[in-house]
Amino acid sequence: MTDETTRLSTFLDEAYRAEERLSSGDLQRRAIAEDLPATLMTKIDALPEGEYLQDEADEALRA
Repeated sequence: MTDETTRLSTFLDEAYRAEERLSSGDLQRRAIAEDLPATLMTKIDALPEGEYLQDEADEALRA
């Protein structure tokens, strides 16, 4: 696992800790608050609008 992959997994685990679904906007706001690296921010910013389960967000962000 690369550092970026590990950071993404940790971010998603923390974001979805008490949530079943999050919108792309929620993920963007949380990513800004976490001060994620630019490469991950770019991926999160590119998510289409909508709500995501954790596994859906993970799959979309790794594509």
